[in-house]
Amino acid sequence: MVKISTAMRDQVAALLGREPRGLREISVTNDKGAPQVIRVASLVDDKPFPTLYWLIDPGLNYRLDQLEAGGLIKRLQRQIDDSDDLQAALRVDHLSYISSRDSHIDADERQRIADLGFQLVLGERGIGGIADFSRIRCLHTWYAAHLVVPNTVGALVDCYWQEQAAST
Repeated sequence: MVKISTAMRDQVAALLGREPRGLREISVTNDKGAPQVIRVASLVDDKPFPTLYWLIDPGLNYRLDQLEAGGLIKRLQRQIDDSDDLQAALRVDHLSYISSRDSHIDADERQRIADLGFQLVLGERGIGGIADFSRIRCLHTWYAAHLVVPNTVGALVDCYWQEQAAST
């Protein structure tokens, strides 16, 4: 975790192309200190934000865009669908993410979430805001979370990249 200075906030805004909303921390930086993953509040402008970690590294975003465009989500989903172990690991990842998100909600925010009736949205939605814990929706949200706390899909992406590097 990195304290958010004005310069770092400006860097995040430049990477996003807009002012960051609900920015709580810089969770991961690269070896040069540039922000790669940010953590945002679970409630922003009285709307639930189930996605806790956002990948803002342009290079990683581009690489993941290419994987998604190339059909890797479908390939990984088939792999998960065919493996009871991977399905169980995915469920654990989602539940851990929900627990982590909950641990970052302070008392005032928790009360506002309750007042607005968003407890179920935030209490039942996992990585990428997904309710079906057997599915992958977006590699970016999985990989952002993976850079903070390793997870199944992030590890599968890492393996895919290693296989690709070894074959070239």
